[in-house]
Amino acid sequence: MEAYRDQYATLFNGGRDVVLMAISVDPDTTLVNWAREADFPFLLVSDPDGTIGKLYGAYDEARRVDNRSLIVIGPDGRIAHEMRPFRQMAQGAYEELAAVIDRLSPPSSEPR
Repeated sequence: MEAYRDQYATLFNGGRDVVLMAISVDPDTTLVNWAREADFPFLLVSDPDGTIGKLYGAYDEARRVDNRSLIVIGPDGRIAHEMRPFRQMAQGAYEELAAVIDRLSPPSSEPR
């Protein structure tokens, strides 16, 4: 999660036309505290029973956890790209993600 935070402006074009949500089975109180302490610029969503994870095939029923899937929803509301599993330790995974975001929401040429 820290890599998302640290690369947020570059990966997600400063959040322009993009919403990042990290979904976890962790309790909401845990996620709120973690988000506050780590200063995450994106949403953390508590999914304790795996309802959301099941919809996207990201919930591991046997272990009762969401796996490390990364699913990009396009502006049309459809799945535009999937990375299963998301290799959070590989810089190439972030480069791939940045390319997808740029395709769906090109960076603005205007100064911020």
